[in-house]
Amino acid sequence: MPSFSRYLPILTWGRAYNRTALSNDLVAAIIVTIMLIPQSLAYAMLAGLPPEAGIYASIAPIILYAIFGTSRALAVGPVAVVSLMTAASIGEIAASGTAGYAIAALTLALLSGLFLLALGLFRLGFIANFLSHPVIAGFITASGILIATSQLKHVLGIKASGATLPEMVTALVAHLGQTNPITLTIGVLSTAFLFWVRKGLKPLLRRLGLGPRLADILTKAGPVAAVVITTLCTWGLDLNAQGVAIVGSVPQSLPPLTMPGLSPELIGQLALPAVLISIIGFVESVSVAQTLAAKKRQRIDPDQELIGLGAANIGAAFTGGYPVTGGFARSVVNFDAGAETPAAGAFTAIGLGIAAIALTPLVYFLPNATLAATIIVAVLSLVDFSILKKTWQYSRKDFVAVLVTILLTLAAGVEIGVATGVILSIVMHLLHTSKPHVAEVGLVPGTEHFRNIRRHEVITEPSLLTLRVDESLYFVNARVLEDRLQDRLASAPEIRNVVLMFSAVNSVDYSALESLEAINHLLKERGIGFHLSEVKGPVMDRLATAHFLSELNGQVFLSQYQAWKTLVPAAQTAAAE
Repeated sequence: MPSFSRYLPILTWGRAYNRTALSNDLVAAIIVTIMLIPQSLAYAMLAGLPPEAGIYASIAPIILYAIFGTSRALAVGPVAVVSLMTAASIGEIAASGTAGYAIAALTLALLSGLFLLALGLFRLGFIANFLSHPVIAGFITASGILIATSQLKHVLGIKASGATLPEMVTALVAHLGQTNPITLTIGVLSTAFLFWVRKGLKPLLRRLGLGPRLADILTKAGPVAAVVITTLCTWGLDLNAQGVAIVGSVPQSLPPLTMPGLSPELIGQLALPAVLISIIGFVESVSVAQTLAAKKRQRIDPDQELIGLGAANIGAAFTGGYPVTGGFARSVVNFDAGAETPAAGAFTAIGLGIAAIALTPLVYFLPNATLAATIIVAVLSLVDFSILKKTWQYSRKDFVAVLVTILLTLAAGVEIGVATGVILSIVMHLLHTSKPHVAEVGLVPGTEHFRNIRRHEVITEPSLLTLRVDESLYFVNARVLEDRLQDRLASAPEIRNVVLMFSAVNSVDYSALESLEAINHLLKERGIGFHLSEVKGPVMDRLATAHFLSELNGQVFLSQYQAWKTLVPAAQTAAAE
């Protein structure tokens, strides 16, 4: 049972499920379902897919995540950034609206799901850590701008295309004269109304005497109100006959059984985009899940989250959907609405299934401009230029990484932007670790502590050189320590003992071991003792497997103070004490 529970978290929370949890989950499901109906339609349009694909992608994936996921509040489904990346990935393979485009979307979901599942089964969730937060923030900010810009054509009622910001702006300007005034009016009013709903509706309802829970439900239903009003106006005034683009016919059915394309050529074209979508989706999802779990003193398992998201994407691939992940907005709404367990997601899926059967005919006259307004309002909350100011003040390297990610995403598209972000994150990590901080330390008077001689008033001994290594040693930085020591010895011929303080060293790879052996040989030839202090157990275990310790020209001390007492003349040690 413990083994099954590890891979099926539903067995853990399901055993403790009670009537209170059921009540809270049902209320949360109602609120989230109301929000997801227009949002799912809108995100499908953003991905270049039929509206029903958004509904389908929000049913089976949610149920599968409820079985395999560990977050109690994460709501899985289509999200803005992944929808944009989906459109960018398959837009060059097939034309939007064709069968080939839909099959490519299914294949992309399958590949993404298999990649995530493999990472989870092999417990490789740490790979996502190589994508730094500043780079992610920059990418999401740029994606928010691209998404909002891409929706302006629907607000204006014109035809325009482009995958990058310059292309989009050029196309919009070129077709600006073809703007449909009625469509523009619908789009602008819907956008303004949705912005007001986000900020002003709940306080207004509270002032009118409504309770907090009812006011919250009505606020979340704001997009539904925009959908209903604009749909009725379009139907009643026959606005589609005057050029207002509408959603049109949407199949009235539950998600169908679909088969992704498995041709080697298609898989080869989509393999890299699937990896990038998986990484971005997982980082966004696990960040939201960890944040919400911390508020209730719960925990999530990142590796099991990979399995849950992988299962959700595989489910989307076989039920007419496209790549999905845990969405920030819907998860926060789910959490605030009082969701107790992942069962809230399953109830949401049931609600969306009912909507797919009973409500889809009602959106026939829904204007595309209203869906575009829904997307614009949702994604503009992702745009955060303050990250530029924060990184400029804290770390210029992070600032450059964020700026380059934003500019490349806007100028070259999301795939190049996210690929650059991944590369930049790895390069930044390598640059940081390739130049480890190595401090020369001395004894703080009256204590047994050792600190940097450049930052503190400390006692030193000319014949003793102690270097504190503040980084694990591996092939990238192995020679740096060797070079630093050579320079120090050249400027101080009186040195008779060298101690490397290893308190911050968590690992030593074979390249670094060879550097340590070279240092040992060099010091031995010069008649200088070579010692280590405060070596961690795992590092000592690794060193013990080689000949280094047996050939060491010195000792391994338990503490740096012990090394000081042993190697420094007794008179000076007494004075320090």
